Amino acid sequence: MSEPSFQYEPVERFGEGLTTRRPWNTDALRGVEQLNGRVAMLGFAAALVGELISGHGPAGQVLAVVRWYLS
Repeated sequence: MSEPSFQYEPVERFGEGLTTRRPWNTDALRGVEQLNGRVAMLGFAAALVGELISGHGPAGQVLAVVRWYLS
């Protein structure tokens, strides 16, 4: 059986990773934050389009979907 090609990070106490001076993997964080921001912009645009189509704000749209689902 061959050796695994991955390495586990050392086990640390709860919260230790936030208080040590160990460098963060900022490349991975940058990608995650870009994806999160882009999905948030799409959701905001979808809410605006839904408001233009239905004439209801976000809460009214949610209530309309709940009423439709329960009927």
